[in-house]
Amino acid sequence: MPRKTMIEAIREAMDVMMGRDDKVVVFGQDVGFFGGVFRCTQGLQAKYGKSRCFDAPINESGIVGAAIGMAAYGLRPCVEVQFADYMYPAYDQIVSEAARLRYRSNGQFTCPLVVRMPTGGGISGGQTHSQSPEALFTHVAGLKTVVPSTPGDAKGLLIAAIEDPDPVIFLEPKRLYNGPFDGHHDRPVVPWSKHDLGEVPDGHYHLPLGKAVIRRPGTAVTVLAYGTMVYVGLAAAAETGIDAEVIDLRTLVPLDLETIAASVNKTGRCVIIHEATHTSGFGAELSALVQETCFYHLEKPIRRVTGWDTPYPHAQEWDYFPGPVRVGQALLETMEP
Repeated sequence: MPRKTMIEAIREAMDVMMGRDDKVVVFGQDVGFFGGVFRCTQGLQAKYGKSRCFDAPINESGIVGAAIGMAAYGLRPCVEVQFADYMYPAYDQIVSEAARLRYRSNGQFTCPLVVRMPTGGGISGGQTHSQSPEALFTHVAGLKTVVPSTPGDAKGLLIAAIEDPDPVIFLEPKRLYNGPFDGHHDRPVVPWSKHDLGEVPDGHYHLPLGKAVIRRPGTAVTVLAYGTMVYVGLAAAAETGIDAEVIDLRTLVPLDLETIAASVNKTGRCVIIHEATHTSGFGAELSALVQETCFYHLEKPIRRVTGWDTPYPHAQEWDYFPGPVRVGQALLETMEP
């Protein structure tokens, strides 16, 4: 099976769906002729024309607002917000219109819309190019939220998102675009071409939204992660020698609570990791669900390892980023008798 970057896999997903369905359109800032700031849409305008893949003004509210109108009239727009940090002008459109269209119309209209956004840090992007706003979407009824961690998952989940009849927020960990990242910023980068998880099937396939995958089986403690943090969790388990079961959530809404509960009931311990700030991060929701579902099986308090409650720093990025040392310390403390 061929190995590809996450950028190539995302591009393939849009290419496949544009080829299968004339109603699929792609647009956003610089996504047409230029192919996107990360080149995820490179070549799509040349292949499908300027009416199917085109550039939009620097106006996130306008991009998403226009896409909602298109979706209501039967198209399937897949739009790009250049960085997740830039989505705030579009947040009202996403929350007040896209998420509620099916409900407010009593099912007369749906909103088959995908909003793609590069998310997370680890690229020296500072406070305006490194945010992880997933909790702002998971809180909103009517939205699905996806965070892939491998090229193969990115392609399959994006195809599923485009095929979905309701709005999907598709968050792409940009630190994973060209290879996995375990938090050791001082080590050479391993490209996807040399990693087993870089394999991507050709053609059309989709992965069901709401299904997690166990990246590392274990019996001592459950690690819940998504996006870049999956590889940090794997590194922390390897470096501490703890037999951790690492679960890649893949989609936050819908959430695969069944897989989570089965693992925590087996291990009796749980560590949750994410890049976003600590307070009201999605880890708090995960912690509450684990507590409610697995209370009588827990041997230790649930631990969260996250970003700090500050803007994402530039000069102190690796003090903010929840790397394998911090995660490993949480694992060790959780395993104390």
